[in-house]
Amino acid sequence: MSRTTVGIINVTGYAGMELVRLLCQHPEVELVSVTGRSAAGKRLGQVFPHLAQLDLTIEVELGNVDLAFSAMPHGESAKEVILLLNRGVKVVDISADFRLKDSAEYPRWYEFSHPAPQLLKQAVYGLPELYRSQVASAQLVANPGCYPTGAILALAPMVKEGLIKPDIVIDSKSGVSGAGRTISLETHYSEVNEDVAAYALVGHRHLPEIIQELKLLRPEQLPLVTFVPHLIPMTRGILSTCYASIVSGKVAAGKKGEEELRQLYLDFYRDEPFVKILEFSPHTKHTLGSNLCLLYSTIDHRTGKLIVISSIDNLIKGAAGQAIQNMNLMLGIPETTGLEALAIYP
Repeated sequence: MSRTTVGIINVTGYAGMELVRLLCQHPEVELVSVTGRSAAGKRLGQVFPHLAQLDLTIEVELGNVDLAFSAMPHGESAKEVILLLNRGVKVVDISADFRLKDSAEYPRWYEFSHPAPQLLKQAVYGLPELYRSQVASAQLVANPGCYPTGAILALAPMVKEGLIKPDIVIDSKSGVSGAGRTISLETHYSEVNEDVAAYALVGHRHLPEIIQELKLLRPEQLPLVTFVPHLIPMTRGILSTCYASIVSGKVAAGKKGEEELRQLYLDFYRDEPFVKILEFSPHTKHTLGSNLCLLYSTIDHRTGKLIVISSIDNLIKGAAGQAIQNMNLMLGIPETTGLEALAIYP
């Protein structure tokens, strides 16, 4: 039986090259076409020696495929996606171009007017833990951002059950690969080495995505989210620490409350192959190279606050791995296919 053919638009970014690495080991699909404007005409192995085993030439335009991943920058991806949808191709878009449901948010957060606002309702937000059935029947999936993936998975059980007040603080630390491969002073080695810095204090582009999804979990309560990302001198990984006040009387006092909280998370993610509830706080190294999201929850009894910590690899569960998880659902094959690799440690 012939395998499903897939392609990647913009293979030269970190997400694109991670897609290649994961897809070349996938037993149910065949990667047949990749594009990249800066390296068009070159063999894939010339640009990325670690991918030399694939006999592919980087093209200007994508060839005929059944499903495509668009790893184009925000604001540019939508045009490519529209063309693919018109050809009847299923698409997983790794950019932010179809994540937000309100087209008015794009000029504010991404500085462009959306070329196809009618498609925003059609696009399914690709967080399988919340939208599995919708992803399975979708023609277009908007792959979530890396920061929102960890934060939403950390907060979803408590928000959905109405156990926390709307004022939420999310403190996230990310490796430098989250900024992409484009050269900039901010990600220059001499600038980031032995340094930690907060950024986007007036509002990160992922903030409206986080608010949108938390509100959908509990429509009657508008979340008031403070989100502060930090750049850490490591290559990959995101650690998010989320804080919120627990609604009085909703959770028992003392150790019993902590046990109730842990059980809530265990029940909420009981059948999820890539979300694991730990008994200790996770490290970013615990998820390196894997599609896992590791969660740990506890209560600060002195202040009555929930504390939930999540760890993901920003290039896997935060990008390429989650995109393949979505692809698997769209193609009707086991969700974990091609994503079973364990994390690399230490």
